[in-house]
Amino acid sequence: MAAFKEYGNYDALGLADLVAKKQVKAEEVLEAAVERIEAINPKINAVVQKQYDDARATLRAGLPQGPLAGVPYLLKDLYTWQKGARIGNGSRIYDSFVADHDFTLVERYKAAGLIILGRTNTPEFGLNAATEPSVNGPTRNPWDLGRSAGGSSGGAAAAVAAGMVPAAHGTDGGGSIRIPAANCGLFGLKPNRARNPAGPDVGEGWSGLACGHAITRSVRDSAALLDASSGPAAGDPYWAPPPGRPFLMEATSPASCASP
Repeated sequence: MAAFKEYGNYDALGLADLVAKKQVKAEEVLEAAVERIEAINPKINAVVQKQYDDARATLRAGLPQGPLAGVPYLLKDLYTWQKGARIGNGSRIYDSFVADHDFTLVERYKAAGLIILGRTNTPEFGLNAATEPSVNGPTRNPWDLGRSAGGSSGGAAAAVAAGMVPAAHGTDGGGSIRIPAANCGLFGLKPNRARNPAGPDVGEGWSGLACGHAITRSVRDSAALLDASSGPAAGDPYWAPPPGRPFLMEATSPASCASP
């Protein structure tokens, strides 16, 4: 299949629009992402699990008509269960652990049409502001290989900054999305507690302090991902009040974008 040379020029919504309009095939987008990971990952060590065959099988089965259909996506390898995947948590303790179901957040990502093609590096149990686990080795900043990508979502930030994917899942308790986003020149939002579901196995992380979302190149991608993933789920101990309008509309409306 011919390579999609312009892959790196688009954010997630831009790629989804191309796929929806049939200007490029989702298979071409996926193979472009695979090509970027294979070329760049040996230098920065952002992706610690590759799920290319699973991603291709997802495409063959047919994507749901979600708002981000056909967009390659990476999950942080920290607690976020994904059926059939090894969940390493940056630790040798979990070498043989394979999840038997998806977390609700992963279900919602899949329903939005995202193509999950791997998992990103994280410090052991996410307990560090630098991503340098002994089990996987350090993730390096794509802008300067001698510098840190930050943590604990350092693999996610490095992958996005290097153009492997336009956006990647991250988690944040005390800065684990925001620190690597700042280190790598990206947008990283920590939503308020209970905005995104933590279940079904747990009701909250760190008494509500820790939550999952994403690291992105554009603000609008972060808003679109939050629209796709947020909202209460069965079993949640509490939930955030619903927004007055979609986050993407809020982020892109003229009034929101106007200078003060």
